[in-house]
Amino acid sequence: MARILIVAEHDGSDLNPSTAKCVSCAAAIDGAEIDVVVLAANVADIAAKAAEIAGIARVLTVERAENENAVAAILAPQVAALAGDYAYVFGPSTTFGRDLMPRVAALLGVNQVSDIMSVEGSHTFKRPIYAGNAIVTVEAPPDTVLIATVRVASWPTAAAGGSAPVEAASADTELPVHTRYIGLESAASDRPDLQTAATVVAGGRAFGSEENFQLLYALADTLGAGVGASRAAVDAGYCANDMQVGQTGKIIAPDLYIAIGISGAIQHLTGIKDAGTIVAINKDEEAPIFEVADIGLAGDLNSAVPELTNALSK
Repeated sequence: MARILIVAEHDGSDLNPSTAKCVSCAAAIDGAEIDVVVLAANVADIAAKAAEIAGIARVLTVERAENENAVAAILAPQVAALAGDYAYVFGPSTTFGRDLMPRVAALLGVNQVSDIMSVEGSHTFKRPIYAGNAIVTVEAPPDTVLIATVRVASWPTAAAGGSAPVEAASADTELPVHTRYIGLESAASDRPDLQTAATVVAGGRAFGSEENFQLLYALADTLGAGVGASRAAVDAGYCANDMQVGQTGKIIAPDLYIAIGISGAIQHLTGIKDAGTIVAINKDEEAPIFEVADIGLAGDLNSAVPELTNALSK
């Protein structure tokens, strides 16, 4: 039996979909017995949502005032204290997991396996390297606890319908005082979150200005889609940097990805390689984006986008 602990990602009230994707990864290991741990100041609502994920044996809770905010330096010692009962400890390869899991590995004195995209054996996995241009098979030692992050874009969301028991866990350990939570600054938006949206429309430098990006927003609102951008568009100041998709931005896997005015540099394609259907609109017929697109339209976005928006609104 392979005992696996998954660290739940949440915002204090809602469970992030990355947790259910980690469950799908864990379930691919033979003999998996999966527990999810929720660390929060108020665990009840989050734990109840985690318990609904199918395939979970238990939901463990660690309720402490110090866990009100997801500060990796505070959470890591508690996760490390719980790790002794498990052969594996998984977290999502999101900003949350990338900050937390290396700290857990360091506290336990073990190496970390990053960005698991497929399970080949009990301790053998595939992960991307070189910005996704190559896939390597890595084998971890079986005699120590395995700390890993899961490439959430490569895994489906585990089904709902579970009813796992919720149990309080003890993670009594001294917490560091050198790190403290000051505040959170984030862009507010009524649109779906870029990393979890089923449909994403993204724009590139070809839009030419921040004002022209309104064409993209109108299309996104018609589709109920999240909005992304290429690095070139972000660097040009057309939109906020939290919209950037690609190697140095966000890795996404929507069912539908519409790239408009994006040439398709390899750094951008790295961020969308797991997308379901890719639609590209670009006036350059030789743009690299057309090599990966399922549907392509060679045309001027200034006329194509409004026409598409009008057609969809009908």
